[in-house]
Amino acid sequence: MSTPQLSRAFHARPDATAGLHTPQAIEEVRITPTGAALGAVVDGLDANRPLSPALVFALQSALDDHHILIFKQQRLDDDAFLSFSTYFGSVFRRPQDVPVLGSEAQGIPPDVVFVSNVETGGYLGSGELTPHADHQWTPLPSAGSLLYALEVPAIGGDTSWYNLNAAYEALDDATRAQIDGLQLITYNPFVRQIENARIKAEGGEAEYPPYRSPAREPLGAAFPHPLVRTHPRSGKKILFLSTHTEVELLGIAPAEGEALIARLREHIVQPRFRYTHRWSVGDIVHWDNQATLHARTAFPAAERRTLKRVSLAGSRPF
Repeated sequence: MSTPQLSRAFHARPDATAGLHTPQAIEEVRITPTGAALGAVVDGLDANRPLSPALVFALQSALDDHHILIFKQQRLDDDAFLSFSTYFGSVFRRPQDVPVLGSEAQGIPPDVVFVSNVETGGYLGSGELTPHADHQWTPLPSAGSLLYALEVPAIGGDTSWYNLNAAYEALDDATRAQIDGLQLITYNPFVRQIENARIKAEGGEAEYPPYRSPAREPLGAAFPHPLVRTHPRSGKKILFLSTHTEVELLGIAPAEGEALIARLREHIVQPRFRYTHRWSVGDIVHWDNQATLHARTAFPAAERRTLKRVSLAGSRPF
């Protein structure tokens, strides 16, 4: 169960003889921007050690500024990884009737989700993943995630993040005026997977509609969120739109809405809004799920790619 695992991680303490009880001071850590559209590398931090209040605040401020933080050369067990993650928020909990990654087997995703192409216990395989925000189809999308690399392929499997604040700010005034105040439904891709499995079992072809037309029945519950959301800490304006997940704009004629979404999606994926990370074993990347999309390149199925993810609870988008 999730709660006992979190309890163990929260109360776990490193071996005092190793000198790991001493909280890390902000002076021990250096935060360096990547020079790309987003991202900063954090050097000098050992995620096994407790963090001082000033350091936690500095990391949270850096995340608001740069949207992703990259911690290199970490070595953690699950309890230590979970304990480190919860400096930045509590663990994301999905509604009971809304499936998400990791909820397929037992209905309740573990606190630490195994993201891998291995046959037993892994998720997401080895194919390409298009730019998306996690849990955008839930009533309270996650605030962020931390992804920790244990095994990486020799080629492929890179992750790209897109700066949704920069994408919004780069829009012309007329487009910003057009989209401010619009409400967007993002339909649950896991419900679509279940429906596609049924269709294929009956001899049909799977469907991946980018926009819901009136002729198509909606799948699952719908939770409208602002197309342009305000970041709850920084106040930045965010173009809160994934690039391929089925969506629908409320109060807009279908043809107009579909054309507008297609135009915005083409805008978001410009290279000027992107940072691409080539993973190394021991990397932890912490990203703001409220301000970014992330995507993955494909990699050879014969190579192992094993990571672990903790997602953090968010609030109602506004």
